[in-house]
Amino acid sequence: MSVTEPHPASLLEVTGLTKSFGGVVANRDIAFAVRPGELVGVIGPNGAGKSTLFDLITGFTRPDAGQVRLDGHDVTGLRPDRICRLGLGRTFQKLRPFHDMTALENVMIGAFLHTADVAEARAVAIDALAKVGLADRAAAHARGLSTGQRKRLELARALATRPRLLLLDEVTGGVDPGAIPGLVALVRELHGRGLALIVIEHNMRVIMDIAQRVLALQLGEVIADGPPAEIMRDRRVIDAYLGEAWRA
Repeated sequence: MSVTEPHPASLLEVTGLTKSFGGVVANRDIAFAVRPGELVGVIGPNGAGKSTLFDLITGFTRPDAGQVRLDGHDVTGLRPDRICRLGLGRTFQKLRPFHDMTALENVMIGAFLHTADVAEARAVAIDALAKVGLADRAAAHARGLSTGQRKRLELARALATRPRLLLLDEVTGGVDPGAIPGLVALVRELHGRGLALIVIEHNMRVIMDIAQRVLALQLGEVIADGPPAEIMRDRRVIDAYLGEAWRA
């Protein structure tokens, strides 16, 4: 297919993104755009291709076809570190802290993307930890943090890379229910500061509450893209994911 020109108002533009693993199509001809400061939710059943989409956008997996543009520049297939330096950060569904390092040291790893100065990296890391509510856990080793705290740690490390667009994979997944409101408030706060976000989330009440737009995937394809209120009423989304109980 022909590649469309990026919309001038788009921070991120994905066009025709396709990826197969053997005979399994993980993503097929996915196209959408994200404006500066926008918060877009991504929903869909397990195996819909949500995390693969994040991997393709951030360079962890190379697409078979399609294009990813950031600020109008083609970043398709670039290494993850190069894409991150351009302002596109992410977190992972499976948490990946350095368990034998402190929270501060973990976040400094992210800060070193833009500086080789230890003092500067430490200052950036301290600021990022404060933003996610972990200032008092800076000296704690990652292995001693709760799941909710490790979620915040991963977010702090991503923030230390100075993203303009941040991709969050299952920000409330696997955490104690009591920790969810705090994580949701944190996402709201980051968005309120002007950071553009794409959030994969299985908690429908969370994503429908925070997202300005929702992208629904099924079997690797986009089946709906629009405001949360419309997505909740979309028959394709109800049949593929939400179910009649949600509609009721």
